[in-house]
Order: sequence, then structure tokens, then C-alpha cells
Amino acid sequence: MLRITEQRESEPGSVVLHLEGRLTGPWVQELSGYWQKLSTNLPQRVMIDLTSVTFIDAEGRALLTRLWQQGASLRANGCLTKCVVEEITRLDRSDPSKESLSERAPSVTKSES
Repeated sequence: MLRITEQRESEPGSVVLHLEGRLTGPWVQELSGYWQKLSTNLPQRVMIDLTSVTFIDAEGRALLTRLWQQGASLRANGCLTKCVVEEITRLDRSDPSKESLSERAPSVTKSES
């Protein structure tokens, strides 16, 4: 299950999407559809909050990569989501051909909490 909660920030044009649950299977399509609806009137700044996400599969990673390349920021907490976000944000935002993360071995760096 995946819950998506949209929170408009006090700064005009800023939105936070709080995700809770698993970003896998049909829930990836749920987030993709939500993004499509949001993109018709896309705010200037979109933060995707992954701090309550418990699992992200390969399809979920690919979607997060596309959303990041379209300008979304990603916030993570916990070993899994921090690692996924670090892998995504090492990519070049402007080069969608570098979307595949599976070709590289993941590396985990110590980060501040």
C-alpha cells in the first residue's frame, strides 16, 4: 500500500508529497498518475518525502529517477531510501539515458542524520 499526501507549503509554488508505505508494483503507477495530474499545474518546487517509505523496487527507483530529472527534490530517511536517493542524485538530471541504476554497484556513504 502507498499513501500520498500533498502538502502546500507557505512559500508560493512549493509542494511536498509525503509518501508512506511501499513504492512497488501498482503503487508505482499510482505515484506516476498522481505526478501526471500534478504536472498539469506543476508548482515551481516539488519535494518528494520518502521518510515513511519502507521499500522501493526497481520500477519505483526508475520512476523516482524520472521525477528527479523533471525537477523534483527527494528527501529520505533510513538506510534503504538514503541509498536510493544518493544513487539517483549522482546522475545527470539532463541526461535521461543514464536512468538505469542497475548497471552500477550501489555504494553507501555515511551521512548525517
